[in-house]
Amino acid sequence: AMDYDHNKALLLELQRAAGTGNDRCADCGDPDPEWASYKLGIFICLNCSGIHRNLPEISRVKSLRLDFWESNLIEFMRNHGNLWAKAKYEAKVPPYYYIPKSHDCMVLRQQWIRAKYERGEFLDTGVCHDPCSAGSREGCLWKLGKGRRQFQKRQFLLSAKEGVMKYYTKESRVPKAVISVETLNAMFQVEKIGHNHGLQITYITDGQTRNLFVYHESGKEIVDWFNAIRAARYHYLRTAFPNLPEPELIPRITRSFVKEGYMEKTGPKQKEAFKVRWFCLDSQERNLLYFKNPL
Repeated sequence: AMDYDHNKALLLELQRAAGTGNDRCADCGDPDPEWASYKLGIFICLNCSGIHRNLPEISRVKSLRLDFWESNLIEFMRNHGNLWAKAKYEAKVPPYYYIPKSHDCMVLRQQWIRAKYERGEFLDTGVCHDPCSAGSREGCLWKLGKGRRQFQKRQFLLSAKEGVMKYYTKESRVPKAVISVETLNAMFQVEKIGHNHGLQITYITDGQTRNLFVYHESGKEIVDWFNAIRAARYHYLRTAFPNLPEPELIPRITRSFVKEGYMEKTGPKQKEAFKVRWFCLDSQERNLLYFKNPL
């Protein structure tokens, strides 16, 4: 019992220790993490610990307060910690790569953790991630068809070099749409699309905002598409605004609506009956958009 209490006190002291980064979740940045991976030597929040549990080959988790910690594990945690892990596992995160926060959807957080610890994508191996090549991708996504009745498999092609994204119907060799990277945006919309990997692609054509709703069965594949779009956007912004400082450029790569929901709207003459419409507020572009329905 003495060991239990003593070790728990040491562990909590370690979690609060200045200059360790242990006071925030190593993966999503949430304050006061209550869990830890004793295989990786990091302090993590409850939500991220759930993802780590599914990676037993790489990570093993315990509660800081509820579980017993052996002295050798305390020593291991002392010799590692969040700043140590960040320096190792996030050494080469490209500037365009989206680092999720605690409020982001599960697939983004899941793939960020897997990319870091399972696949070692950001280890300092000397490989440079070129945004132009990272922003080039080809493959199939399930796209919501007209009339919002069903999703259909469509071939997508993204080229940062050409500055376009295209998609094709099954039969056609000519693209159904050619989307300029200049107005391209992607955001995860899990609830709206009704799929855990649902992605909303927004663009402007002929002055009109258009939306594509897509998903992929694989979480890795949809997150890779999202970051490929971000890489293409980063390449475009770097070229279009060469003097723009990086801290100002990064938030402009992609964005989510700050608010969405139904409101009742009348017509321009204000004589028509009010009709329910779906509104989206895009604070970055300073636009209030409305649609007949969410999709």
